[in-house]
Amino acid sequence: MEENKDINVEETDNMPSKTDNTTKTADSQEKNRGFLGRKNSKESKLKIEIEALNEKISKLEADKLELNDKFLRLYSEFDNFKKRNNKERLELISTASEKVIVQLLPVIDDFERAISANEKTEDIAAIKSGFELIYNKILGVLKRFDVEEIEAKGLPFDTDFHEAVTNFPAQNEEDKGKVIDVTEKGYKIKEKVIRYSKVVVAN
Repeated sequence: MEENKDINVEETDNMPSKTDNTTKTADSQEKNRGFLGRKNSKESKLKIEIEALNEKISKLEADKLELNDKFLRLYSEFDNFKKRNNKERLELISTASEKVIVQLLPVIDDFERAISANEKTEDIAAIKSGFELIYNKILGVLKRFDVEEIEAKGLPFDTDFHEAVTNFPAQNEEDKGKVIDVTEKGYKIKEKVIRYSKVVVAN
């Protein structure tokens, strides 16, 4: 009988107590709560970050739409400006031509009158005088449009204004490199050459 008691005592000592089980359960629950808390905290942070990113995406989309709208407006304005500018340029060219023609019409009238008068006269001096008057009138029209003759004869040859058609030996050292004759007069509007002077150069 005593042996059985000893065995029972030993077995009782080896068996886990209710207190130990309760402690382990409490610890396990505490650990679970800690894990769940950390998990919930991470999920909460992730949710906040996603919401922030969604807000940024919405803002960027709104900015994109605004910029696209501005671009389309600017493109439309630029296209209208280009069309308007081209139209104005064409009108300006047309108007400029019209002004020149209007100024030349009286000269044509003078030529017609001179031709008609020359048929009935044999006065050479009168004919010459008539031609000179018409010539001077044409020069006056050109001057009103800032057209000037390019000076050439006796001046040093200048490729900006002159075009050499031929060369001749210079009669003296001073004439070398200078224009000794003009075969066709050159003209410019202000500083822009519209026709180069065709010249003979001494070398």
